[in-house]
Amino acid sequence: MAKHTKEDIMRIVEKENVAYIRLIFTDLQGTIKNVEIPRSQLEKALDNKMMFDGSSIEGFVRIEESDMLLYPDLDSFVIYPWGNDVNGSKVAGIMCDIYNPDGTPFEGDPRGILKRVLKEAEEMGFTSFNVGTEPEFFLFKTDENGEPTLNLNDKGGYFDLAPVDLGENCRRDIVLTLDKMGFEVEASHHEVAPGQHEIDFKYADAVTTADHIQSFKLVVKNVARRYGLHATFMPKPLYGVSGSGMHCHMSLFRGKENVFYDPSDELGLSETARHFLAGILKHARAFTAITNPIVNSYKRLVPGYEAPCYVAWSPKNRSPLVRIPSSRGLSTRIEVRSPDPAANPYLALAVMLKAGLDGIKNQLPLPEQTDRNIYVMDEQERREAGIEDLPSSLKEALIELQNNPVMVEALGEHALSHFLEAKEIEWDMFRTNVHPWEREQYMHLY
Repeated sequence: MAKHTKEDIMRIVEKENVAYIRLIFTDLQGTIKNVEIPRSQLEKALDNKMMFDGSSIEGFVRIEESDMLLYPDLDSFVIYPWGNDVNGSKVAGIMCDIYNPDGTPFEGDPRGILKRVLKEAEEMGFTSFNVGTEPEFFLFKTDENGEPTLNLNDKGGYFDLAPVDLGENCRRDIVLTLDKMGFEVEASHHEVAPGQHEIDFKYADAVTTADHIQSFKLVVKNVARRYGLHATFMPKPLYGVSGSGMHCHMSLFRGKENVFYDPSDELGLSETARHFLAGILKHARAFTAITNPIVNSYKRLVPGYEAPCYVAWSPKNRSPLVRIPSSRGLSTRIEVRSPDPAANPYLALAVMLKAGLDGIKNQLPLPEQTDRNIYVMDEQERREAGIEDLPSSLKEALIELQNNPVMVEALGEHALSHFLEAKEIEWDMFRTNVHPWEREQYMHLY
């Protein structure tokens, strides 16, 4: 049931003195974009008549086909608890889908790509794909010009409190801001590394969760700035400490029934859950290019820092790619631990869902669980256990992606070609650059 109608939003905007509305969308790289309109243009926008220049957005369209339409999702309307003018007027935001001028969905819209895969799940009898995420981030101090430094805001560790965790007030302010925006925050705490934090919000359907991730990033960065801090979702900003992940907890529902749960099974997992998990494992190497989309992502996916490097699963072990949390019944779910917060959340959820659905369609058999600590297994032991490595570089992941027909279908030709083009450029820039480590190692020696 819809939360808002067009009339509801017009009435709320008038009552709350909202002067500007941000029409928000996301580009292929996961960057949040917006067209800000005054209140006088809101009715036009809510009638799906607001156009923008798609050729200016990376990965969208060419200049000769630039006009595109924004279709606001009325249920995503929110008033921001910051950015108010001196006269007390407010700013609101609303997530949008992107459409072509002829009224058809734009095939390169990440939000639309997720909806397309969700439609496939619905046709298979699944009414909801629920996702809960655990995004992590670092807080760095800024210099006198407001630019980020490499000085962390604290020296805290896992679950530490103030005064060790100097980011506690900032983190609390983030949670309060999210609460005002309608988020249901379940937990927030200091993470393993100094200056690292995690805030978990309640699961929701996949599109809402992806919307929440984008709004969450916006809130975190805005609140951090007020404290003279810079928040970054870069997966591995520092050598020698844990990187930032975005674990994804996933389950499929049919009406009010969690189809992943089977009380008669030893682990409480249904055949559907096992096939879904088998699909995740089969396509993991390919979807890693989307869930871990930047060069820096692969500095996190290394042994020794709790991030998964190996394609395996376990009901209790945290070293494999997938863990099965202990909750059962309606809370039965699988936790994919490899994604990081640099990922475009719409594309990341789309490819993981597509992988799981492929496992269900083809009734893929689930490999044996791995209860050993994979980090202490040598290569021979892993090979004998049938455990593959995740890609070790963006280049390797891109090759896996374009050679996987299921992932290619999930993204569609337009999004895939533009994504690969951008990422090949990124990889080539990194590959041909000379990095400080190389000078430190080789300048004197050679």
